[in-house]
Amino acid sequence: QVQLVESGGGLVQPGGSLRLSCSASGRDFRLYTMAWYRQTPGNQRELVAGMTSDGDIKYYGSAQGRFTISRDFAENSVYLQMTGLKPEDTGVYFCNLRPAMAYWGQGTEVTVSS
Repeated sequence: QVQLVESGGGLVQPGGSLRLSCSASGRDFRLYTMAWYRQTPGNQRELVAGMTSDGDIKYYGSAQGRFTISRDFAENSVYLQMTGLKPEDTGVYFCNLRPAMAYWGQGTEVTVSS
């Protein structure tokens, strides 16, 4: 049974940093592109960053230059280091494959506010 567990969110001031973690189980995720998505208030879920099984990385939108995606292939984990956070980064962050599976974890909530 596939399971995705995101953690590491919280309340942070503008300009601050957070490191999100995702632990995946139930499949050999090393074979797939894994990605971070987010759903900000009033908007649809969007891609933030992805990393292929070969280690190729792509960032989307405002994540470029501020966020860093990494993976621990041995642990089936994926991380998102976020710096220079802005209020518009507030939302719920999810990990999933790219393309995404129908299954989604609970996500981890990030709030950027002073």
